[in-house]
Amino acid sequence: MSESDENEINQVIRNLSPEVAHKLLEENLDNPDFIILDIRTSKEFSTGHIEGALNLDFYADDFQEQIEKGDKDKKYLICCGSGVRSSKLLKTMGYAGYLEVYNVLGGMRMWEKSNLPLTQE
Repeated sequence: MSESDENEINQVIRNLSPEVAHKLLEENLDNPDFIILDIRTSKEFSTGHIEGALNLDFYADDFQEQIEKGDKDKKYLICCGSGVRSSKLLKTMGYAGYLEVYNVLGGMRMWEKSNLPLTQE
């Protein structure tokens, strides 16, 4: 194996339909290294979100800092309201060296239109 092969990072940075994202979620219910990151405002988040999601406001002053110091070896499912903020974050996380990140295409709007489960807890 050459030195360049050893330094190669295998990343999975990908967009998923809400249905495929939900399947990924179900497959990782017992995985402590699977993190659902909802980057909407706390007000948006309180109207309904994916169960178990962490809320990290895209517009917070320390948002970029939080992303940079996150655990890059974990598996992330990210979402926002319509998919615009999370699409930007998908690229940012890829550049920052995260190994596995999935974005819900169409955000929570498409998640809801697909009749997938939400919670307000």
